[in-house]
Amino acid sequence: MTYSFFDFLQLIGALGIFIYGMKVFSDGLQKVAGNRLRAILKGMTTTRFRGIFTGFAATTITQSSSTTTVMVVSFVNAGLLTFLESTGVIMGANIGTTVTAWMVSIFGFKMQITPIAVMLIGIFFPFMFFGKERLRDLSEAMIGFGILFIGLDFIKNAVPNIQDNPEMFMFVDQFTEFGFISILIFVVAGTLLTLVTQSSSASTAITLVMLFQGWIDFPIAAAMVLGENIGTTVTANIAAVVGNVYAKRAARFHFVFNVFGVIWMLILMQPFLMGIDGIMGYFSPEAGSVLNTTDQMGRANATLALSLFHTTFNVLNVLLLVSFVPRIVRLIEKYQKEKDSTDSVYRLQYISSGMMSSPELSISQAHKEIELFAKLIEKMHYSLKGLFLNKQGKQDKFLKKLKKREEITDTIELEVAEYLTKISSTNLSENSTRRIRGMHSIINDLERIGDIYYQMSKTFERMLRDDISFNEPAMIRIREMMNLIHEAIILVRNNLDKDYGTINLDEAMEIESYINSYRDELLEFHYAQLENSAYSNKVGFVYLDYVNRLEKIGDHIFNVNEALAGVKVKAAYEKVVEERG
Repeated sequence: MTYSFFDFLQLIGALGIFIYGMKVFSDGLQKVAGNRLRAILKGMTTTRFRGIFTGFAATTITQSSSTTTVMVVSFVNAGLLTFLESTGVIMGANIGTTVTAWMVSIFGFKMQITPIAVMLIGIFFPFMFFGKERLRDLSEAMIGFGILFIGLDFIKNAVPNIQDNPEMFMFVDQFTEFGFISILIFVVAGTLLTLVTQSSSASTAITLVMLFQGWIDFPIAAAMVLGENIGTTVTANIAAVVGNVYAKRAARFHFVFNVFGVIWMLILMQPFLMGIDGIMGYFSPEAGSVLNTTDQMGRANATLALSLFHTTFNVLNVLLLVSFVPRIVRLIEKYQKEKDSTDSVYRLQYISSGMMSSPELSISQAHKEIELFAKLIEKMHYSLKGLFLNKQGKQDKFLKKLKKREEITDTIELEVAEYLTKISSTNLSENSTRRIRGMHSIINDLERIGDIYYQMSKTFERMLRDDISFNEPAMIRIREMMNLIHEAIILVRNNLDKDYGTINLDEAMEIESYINSYRDELLEFHYAQLENSAYSNKVGFVYLDYVNRLEKIGDHIFNVNEALAGVKVKAAYEKVVEERG
């Protein structure tokens, strides 16, 4: 045997180059897709067939079914998708992952792609230093595409040669002589290979190389592809460990759906492979049968046949099982039961399943968490208004809610900040870097608003303890100030639904101007009340505390709008107000 440990390390290195190229290619594609990718993800909450297309499109862009399914688990965990809605996306992801196999088999084995790959890198590398961000993202994707196929060529060259290493071939070949048992053995081998590489694309590429080099024949390679379909479900199930019961159900569905598919395919394996062989023979009669091929042309044709098998299997699996999805869902719900009522609670954390495979998707997750943060702030506002509108029994309930929600705001700020810091350590575009800085600012402002609401609740407790109350004119003005603040909160929630940098700040500046003007009006009212002895200084101090804190909330809300718009206009705005004054 001529294959040494040094040769094995070269094989591992070649695999590393392939996986790295796949990652660079995927990241570049997702940066180029940008907002369009987010638009695709927003389409997931419609029909099941729309979900299938969405899963296919997302997986084609991300070049990873694991990324799509982990993302779906995270969305289900957060409540953006229901369990039933997620099933279509998962099925579509299974079809989308076959695109990589076609790309590798066509460019990697039927063409001499390495010179073209090197040429691509040479053409696009200079664009990495251009000022236009979209051009840099595109060049990154093309460089990743080139590295991917250079890595594939290295893998082909690093795989042991059969003629020089007959002992290794005999070791593999001894497991192929047990008929149907051999098929099952290599299904398990494909599953384990995907678990080790943590990438169905990488394991599929290795299978294609082994088939091309003659280490395994077509039926064995098909069995490994079936195993890889099972192995790819493990990543989503790991992500669901920290999720709620609905996230676990989505991950289990992916596993059960793929296992059902593998079972029926194993039953029909022989006639199905003969059908694939017939199709390939019709289009390439000169290459001979892919089931028993020995020459290089035939093996290259067999890699295309394996991609056809992969795609046909996944498409048929979706078509056969899509009508049974409600039954599969009921089966999983029966198995994965809700253990307690906490699983039914709407989850605050979109990011509990960890980072996505790319910064774009991770930023999108963090943004959804911030949307929930703003919703929580609005709930705190309702609770504060409730203190002034209800009797003491109700007031105690609102005080407890404000205290609990303030604690949640601290947790959200910390977790989102840590998540954003992790994203910042990756390769980011300039736009993404600016957006993350803005998001850091937003969560800080929202947390400060939560603190202010809690401080006002403590002031209200002191009012109850010291038997302090406002007269009706003062109470009317405090409520009106609260209404203005609520308008600002509604605006910021609407702006959070818009794309970064597209916010028009005119309305935000107008509301901020109203808040400041009304604050001045309330100060004039306060001094008039003192001069007319309408209330005591003690009451006046509490009144001023509310007015100033509410105005401060308005300032923080305006800061959030600025961060969403990606511009700083407050200084200019204050200068204009001062000049008008």
